[in-house]
Order: sequence, then C-alpha cells, then structure tokens
Amino acid sequence: MSKKVYCIAQFQPRPDKEQALFHVLQALEPNTLREDGCLQYAVTRHIPSPFADGNSFPIVFNEIWADMASFEAHCQRREIQNFFADHCQSEHGLVAAWNVCVYSDEPAHYDAPQLG
Repeated sequence: MSKKVYCIAQFQPRPDKEQALFHVLQALEPNTLREDGCLQYAVTRHIPSPFADGNSFPIVFNEIWADMASFEAHCQRREIQNFFADHCQSEHGLVAAWNVCVYSDEPAHYDAPQLG
C-alpha cells in the first residue's frame, strides 16, 4: 500500500466556455508538475465511447500526489487559489460547477493494530 493521494477534479464550463476553460487549466500544468510530491497532473476532456457511457463533467484533472501533505500544499498555492476564485467562485468565471475529490488506494483501517 502507499500514502499516495488520487485527486479527480471535474469542471462543468459555462455555456460556450469549454475551450477557454480547457486552455486555462492546461496553463496550470507546467508549474504543478514541478511541485514536490506531484506524480501526475493531467487535464483531460471527455470523449464519447459506447464502452464508457457514464455521466461526467466535460473536463477532468487526473492527479496523483505522493501524500496528503503534497496535495494540500498544492491546493494552497496562489496560482491554484486564484484559479478557483477567478473561475469557479466568481459569477463571471468560466466554470458553472465543479467537483474535487481525493481518494486513497489503502483499505479502511489499513495496518490498524489488532485488538484482543
């Protein structure tokens, strides 16, 4: 098992803003990829496939961080905080809705002490 943190950050652009949002998100990649603990950081677009027809936001970041501390440090960077303030929280931003979640590959209570 690992201490890796997997983040899925989904974005629903405002009408007619998908391409602009994709470019803004791509601009975040170079600096983020240089951060300590960043193992993967890639913005992706949803593409149709009859073998994967689930519901999704059209733009998704797939992120892997070495640990929670690295992920949380990333979230506190000025560039990332400015993106959320300017494009997600602002009524004039490019994002209509977003969903950011983190995951672990460790089972619940992994390596917990055995009692009794």
